[in-house]
Amino acid sequence: MSKDLSEKGSEQISVTDLEATKNPVESSHDNLARNFKERHVSMLTLALAIGTGLIIGSGTALKRGGTISIFLAYCFTGSLLLVVIFSLAEMASFLPMQKGFSGYCTKYVDPAIGFAAGWNYFFKYAIVLSANLTAAGLVIQFWRDDLNVAIWISVLYVLVIASNYFSVRIYGEIEYWLAASKLLVLIIIFIVCIVITCGGTPNHETIGFRFWKETGFLPYLVDGNKGKFLGWWACVIQSIFGFVGSEMVGIIFGESPTPKKTIPKASRQVIFRICFFYIFGVFLLGLAVSPENPLLVNANGTNANASPYVIAIKSSGIKVLPSFINACLLIFISSSANTDLYICSRQIYGLAKDGAAPKIFLKLNRFNVPFIGCSFAALFGLLAYMNTKESAAEVFGYITSTVSVFGIINWIYILIAYIGYHRSIKAQNIGREEIPFRMWFQPYTSYGALFLIAIVTIFNGYSAFITSFHYKLFITSYIGIAVNVFLILGYKLFYKTKVINPLEVDLNNPN
Repeated sequence: MSKDLSEKGSEQISVTDLEATKNPVESSHDNLARNFKERHVSMLTLALAIGTGLIIGSGTALKRGGTISIFLAYCFTGSLLLVVIFSLAEMASFLPMQKGFSGYCTKYVDPAIGFAAGWNYFFKYAIVLSANLTAAGLVIQFWRDDLNVAIWISVLYVLVIASNYFSVRIYGEIEYWLAASKLLVLIIIFIVCIVITCGGTPNHETIGFRFWKETGFLPYLVDGNKGKFLGWWACVIQSIFGFVGSEMVGIIFGESPTPKKTIPKASRQVIFRICFFYIFGVFLLGLAVSPENPLLVNANGTNANASPYVIAIKSSGIKVLPSFINACLLIFISSSANTDLYICSRQIYGLAKDGAAPKIFLKLNRFNVPFIGCSFAALFGLLAYMNTKESAAEVFGYITSTVSVFGIINWIYILIAYIGYHRSIKAQNIGREEIPFRMWFQPYTSYGALFLIAIVTIFNGYSAFITSFHYKLFITSYIGIAVNVFLILGYKLFYKTKVINPLEVDLNNPN
């Protein structure tokens, strides 16, 4: 699936990469420091995007589609994600860039596409930052519901800002241990699910594959086979938003040491994450809890009570673990909030490098951290305080719902950038031996994945049209598409940009 760096390929390494190879701790004060350790990149690639989408959101998919539907949906989505991540890894290993994947859109496709991709990515994570701060406060209220959620929002807000203003190595170390904790928690949960299935719990009930046989495909919204298909499609939509965020490794690649060596190695670990933590995870979930479990059907919220894994544990008669899982959720959410601010600051730095944001965002502190961008992104965290008042909380709910589709649009941008990149290397006769990392059957896999992801994006708001028209759901499902079209056309008309000629792309310069 990939190819090792050859002698000829090593001659193509950029100046930035050579400097990082000699001394990965040092870098020009005009650029981000490649201060991530190799173990940081490996661990973050493996666990960074694993969050509440899996541990809580999978319950929504399970109760709508059933056990077999959720398993097949995660297999389907996981295969699309694999193409997206490997496409990004090939571009990043061939020409390491500190602009994120929006920089590749600008370089290989059209500056208008890069502009829209960059701001789409920034606003997605800026708003999600406030959502994660709120979620952390709600999780803590599991134990102390007598205290205002604003207290806990403020505590995490300060900690997240502090960890992002110092050297990226400090951020990497914090996230390394948080990521390791997340993996350990998931392994414990998976083991407990196996024990539940085999009848090793206080109620001594052996489940086996009973739920797979009884509730494999459930109808959703309408009856019959059409309803079962909609149930599977509901699982696909939910799984997409569980996987979204995995592409953030492209930002981390910008500060990784010796990227031509580190990126291919880290990207291969994505296969393990998809297969084990996501696909195997929902497989075990379908064994351990029924989609028709009343606790699952009525689950609603952010704390451990909404997690299908906790519901499986409760239903089996185990009384200790729910509080433990809630504490673990706090780790998941805190890690996500920390990463949201990191992603935002690096993304707006990349936009400024491309001339798509004010140059002030290029300013770095003595730790080579884009502190102006970090401060600007942190302001969006103040939206979390809207949840302290009921009237504002409703508006905040609509805001966070609208950014969900922005996540999957990021995948579309990555694949568009890859197709432009492939056209460039083909037009300039770059041989396979000069590319450190390649996926089989490219660019056909990218074309196929792009088509399927576009279909998912177009029909992600399908439930707004079933039975009756729900205008609020329609708006939140599709406003992201309208915003991105507006960004692309507005930039293109104002700056009169043209599609990049593949023969004119400088394949030796990462800028």
